[in-house]
Amino acid sequence: MAGKSFNLVAPPLRAALEAWPPLDITAESLATFRGMEFGEVQSPPGAPAAVERRIPGPVTGSTVRVLVIDPAPGRANRPALLHLHGGGYVVGTPEISVPANQRYAMECGCVVVSVDYRLAPETVFPGALEDNYAALRWLYANAKSLGVDPCRIGVGGESAGGGHAAMLAIAARDRGEVPVAFQFLVYPMLDDRTGTSRMVSEFIGEYIWTAVSNRFGWSSLLGVPAGSPAVPEGAVPARVGNLAGLPPTFIGVGALDLFIEEDLEYARRLISSGVPVEVHVAAGAYHGFDGLAPDTAPAQRFTATLIEALGRLMEASPSR
Repeated sequence: MAGKSFNLVAPPLRAALEAWPPLDITAESLATFRGMEFGEVQSPPGAPAAVERRIPGPVTGSTVRVLVIDPAPGRANRPALLHLHGGGYVVGTPEISVPANQRYAMECGCVVVSVDYRLAPETVFPGALEDNYAALRWLYANAKSLGVDPCRIGVGGESAGGGHAAMLAIAARDRGEVPVAFQFLVYPMLDDRTGTSRMVSEFIGEYIWTAVSNRFGWSSLLGVPAGSPAVPEGAVPARVGNLAGLPPTFIGVGALDLFIEEDLEYARRLISSGVPVEVHVAAGAYHGFDGLAPDTAPAQRFTATLIEALGRLMEASPSR
């Protein structure tokens, strides 16, 4: 899978990249991607189970499926992460992130609730946002029974999950019902204009998640073409004019990721709005490298960085 930027890829990450099928996600290939096995990452030794629950959905009579990971049942006043899985807004389930979420739960001493939100294009915005908001409200309302401090609930996710987390933090700020303590955004998908009305440098986004896939993912979510002059309000975090009042944020991204420019720009805007931000850029790394090549040194360093950053966000969150 060698391309123009292959020599910029960190050497330990090249073998996994060469084995990856060179496919973009499109309407024609969506079913193929939904049926793919993306590699099996093992749960850490002694990991707590991911317990499936059905919680009240956004509409009366509806439900949302979540996975709850609790490393120490019976303990009280712990931080929690509401996790949203990746998949370009069009593929994925909470199960793909269970091993990572188990590590977060064990090493940060937190409860993790991962949401099985509805996917596009079958469900356009704001369907998934309302699923995620219903899960946030449920976690907050049931914090005591879950052993969670309601003042220490954060939102986070990878790729499209990071985009969903950013949308959710904005919605929670605007609705004023549930306080969000932090954002944990791992190579988040934040701007529909990337690769459409806003072109990118040729050395980023060449691998794994491309401009073609990005256009399809965003168009599927928005119900209008990505990069359109007008998009649904609150659907694209990078287009939200006011970022003031959002919680402390971590953003981690690879130097060759299609999202690096939009992620850095979002971090800059957050900082300018008075939001504390930590940014980590992984050298020589393409989108999703930590999941594609988890046993490599760059992926392990990145994972350690994520765990340390999540722990700092949780420690800094004010207890009730």
